[in-house]
Amino acid sequence: MLIAVCNFFMTMNYYFYILRSEQIEIYYYGLSDDPDRRLDYHNSESKGFTQRYRPWCIVFRYGFATCEEAEAAERLVKGWKSKKMTRLLINGIIRINDYL
Repeated sequence: MLIAVCNFFMTMNYYFYILRSEQIEIYYYGLSDDPDRRLDYHNSESKGFTQRYRPWCIVFRYGFATCEEAEAAERLVKGWKSKKMTRLLINGIIRINDYL
């Protein structure tokens, strides 16, 4: 399903983003063509994981030309399974492009 959405909006910019819970050091990784709209969704309508740790704030976003590139970044960072690496990325100590 996501692939069809990606192909339909191919000319738009996509963002890989990281949300951080304001309650506890918990991160949520996602991609969207409008991260601010997604933040509003996670803070109000979303059920499940993001509902439990509200409120959220955007701590990182990086734009890509295609949805596929944003998906690759999301898969990469999720694959790290490391708060330490996430902190390094957020603080600009490492760059996402160095790993893609």
